Amino acid sequence: MQNRTVVGIGETVLDIVFRNMQPQAAVPGGSVFNAMVSLGRTAGRDCPDTRLLMASQAGQDAVADLITEFMAQNGLDTSCIQQDPGQSTVSMALLDELNNARYEFFRDRELPPFRTPQIAFRPEDILLFGSFFAVSGATGPQTRELVQAARAAGAIIYYDINFRRNHPADPRTVEENIALSDIVRGSDEDIQNLWGDPDPARVYRERIAPRCPNYICTKGAQPAEVFSPGVHACFETEPVARVVSTIGAGDNFNAGIVYGILRHGFTRERLRSLSEADWRLLVPTAMRFSAEVCGSLQNYVGPDFQP
Repeated sequence: MQNRTVVGIGETVLDIVFRNMQPQAAVPGGSVFNAMVSLGRTAGRDCPDTRLLMASQAGQDAVADLITEFMAQNGLDTSCIQQDPGQSTVSMALLDELNNARYEFFRDRELPPFRTPQIAFRPEDILLFGSFFAVSGATGPQTRELVQAARAAGAIIYYDINFRRNHPADPRTVEENIALSDIVRGSDEDIQNLWGDPDPARVYRERIAPRCPNYICTKGAQPAEVFSPGVHACFETEPVARVVSTIGAGDNFNAGIVYGILRHGFTRERLRSLSEADWRLLVPTAMRFSAEVCGSLQNYVGPDFQP
């Protein structure tokens, strides 16, 4: 399938990574941003007719300059990065003994309101959204407006719940986002934080299936479970020789699913009734993306990564 556009809408930040309270790296980041950079390095090379567009907000400062230059270097269209007077977001990513991160975010609360990007979607384009940007009162309504426009145009909608305990959001907001989507990914931690329920089969049956046909539950190093009408399957994770950081693991899993959709020509119609064989074209690729990023302090796969 030719000339598809993949649009990511989400936060852009500068991640400063700490281990034992010592800085280890400073890298451009953000949940959707990480996935889009990995797509720039893979789909941008392997699916050259694909346009990759990131929509976000940043300040007018050196951090924003660094982030936008990095995006351009990795094949992303930056025309929908809204830059306003003020400071871009910086985060501290504090790695524990298992190389999992907890975050402290430093945001400029005085930035002007985020404006909904005007993007002309076409059938079978792909929109990736999720995390804090999709539930925040400052950016969630504009994000949903863009998602609704994409859905009305016949684009594929991929939603990464990525919900943390400190997200000041009503679970009903997440359920509204699920209802707009064709594929939803939520980790076991996400569903526990949202609904107090660790059982992905029950969550799919009661919370997701009435709104969206496809659900992926990832569980860190444990096998992922996938659900679609009549299908429940498990997939082992890819081994990692040495885990350096898990910061971008879920983000890159998302990138791998989108990459698979592009490479195998999945349509929105096909996504309505995924078979187990269809999932086997998508999930192992996503596992490889995720494993690759766990082996470095970068938030994205390397430029030479071969899915």
